[in-house]
Amino acid sequence: MTNREFFIRCWEDEYPVFLKTFKAVPSDRLEYRPDPNSRSAADLVWVQVVEKRCWIELLETGQIHWKVPPPAMSLAEMIAAYEKAHRELAPRLKKVDDTSWERKLTQFVVDGKVFFETSLGHMFWLGLFDAIHHRGQLSVYIRPMGGKVPAIYGPSADDAVDIHQPMVAEWRVAS
Repeated sequence: MTNREFFIRCWEDEYPVFLKTFKAVPSDRLEYRPDPNSRSAADLVWVQVVEKRCWIELLETGQIHWKVPPPAMSLAEMIAAYEKAHRELAPRLKKVDDTSWERKLTQFVVDGKVFFETSLGHMFWLGLFDAIHHRGQLSVYIRPMGGKVPAIYGPSADDAVDIHQPMVAEWRVAS
């Protein structure tokens, strides 16, 4: 299994967990933030949508022009936009060859300036780790917002899970 194939498997396994987390957010509490310096719950969901959309830009241009406009959608609309971006990205991502994945130089651009450069594959891994990080932030907001925290990598106090059923699509040992 190549690094690219392993990434795609991990990315696909994480997708339903993202959806479950977004759907656990109380839609009437999107402005919740635990501290004035923290992002709101809406901001954390929205940044996930923006990141997914940026990955399409990355494949098309070799760059991400990072800018996060304020969220202007309901929670249901943001979830639908996330699902749409995932559906649009999946076939494109699967067409990337291993040489491009490992060697194509890409750029992360902020305010017109290159913030950093790295390989296409590394940029995608960084994006996935960042998305997981923001999902973790969002998951700790859910209970204080009055919601129930979903099981993510194991049971939560709010979401009892049958420990004999896999949490993600399938945990496999790489061969």
